[in-house]
Amino acid sequence: MSPVRVLVVDDSATMRGLISLALRRDPEIEVVGTASNPMTARDAIKAHNPDVITLDVEMPGMNGLEFLEKIVRLRPMPVIMVSNLTGAGTETAIEAMQIGAVDCIAKPQPGDVQPFAELPGKVKAAAGVRVRPRAAGAAAESKSSATGERRRPMLASYEPDGRVIAIGSSTGGVEALSTLIAQLPENCPPIMIVQHMPPDFTASLATRLDRLYAPKVVEAKDGMPVEVGHAYIAPGGPKHLELQDRSGLRCHLVGGGPVNGHSPSADVLFKSVAQTVKSDAIGIILTGMGRDGAQGLLEMRDAGARTIGQDEASSLIYGMPRAAFEIGAVERQLPLDRIANAALVMTNLRGRQGREN
Repeated sequence: MSPVRVLVVDDSATMRGLISLALRRDPEIEVVGTASNPMTARDAIKAHNPDVITLDVEMPGMNGLEFLEKIVRLRPMPVIMVSNLTGAGTETAIEAMQIGAVDCIAKPQPGDVQPFAELPGKVKAAAGVRVRPRAAGAAAESKSSATGERRRPMLASYEPDGRVIAIGSSTGGVEALSTLIAQLPENCPPIMIVQHMPPDFTASLATRLDRLYAPKVVEAKDGMPVEVGHAYIAPGGPKHLELQDRSGLRCHLVGGGPVNGHSPSADVLFKSVAQTVKSDAIGIILTGMGRDGAQGLLEMRDAGARTIGQDEASSLIYGMPRAAFEIGAVERQLPLDRIANAALVMTNLRGRQGREN
């Protein structure tokens, strides 16, 4: 197998050296070049055609997020952000993943014994990601958080019919969730979400999505009532998110160890939804690596729920949707930009103009 070819982009010669050294220790990785700014990086990309780029944020001439937008729009390839600004749970890390970065890590702090020890594994995982081109408007939308304005999608009014939407996603899920939630109205059905992320990221993701879009987005807490117009993101960490009917629908956080290698797990959420509300649910499985969510989505469909899977063309990683589709868990397979509308049509729409396309 050919080694993963990496381009290292950072304005600090010291950091370029440290990153390159950490990567070269892995025989399955080849550092094909380095660049000190986006201008030289652009030429290096043309010259070396890397499989993966590591990218700093703070650089002269053009910052890393601006350069990331150009990469995902003009020359899509896996990018890992490596910066003091992209530590766990930071706003910059969430924004980078929303733009299209595959992963983010922080630069080492003084005293770190093994700087960038986790980077080789992340680079090899990123090499398997197929990054799709992204429209210029989508990149611009990701920057709208700077205005602090909550986006109001132009959808006709409707009344939810009591159904619950459950979503599972992983690699590429930040961008996918942003696209989906941006198309939902303020009084959408309640949404429960499992997005595979480390513990410090999920609260920041909820805060960012809440600020940008019409539904109220929060990190789920145990016992929290499940209400119309709200989306609940499972907190990263040792517990799973379940739907529980305890004098009304509520979030329930439960231990039990990883399922399918993940905690929280989409399978655990989907199975609880199948048992609690049965046919009064819509299950959605989005981009992600592995099989998490496939069996649970099948249980939802067997219980009478409607189910949707993201299609291969619009998925960053088609692993989770593919696994669900192959076992018959997916009723409809759709491009990402059509999933929100399809889910709303599956609920009790009233006064809506047109029809699902």
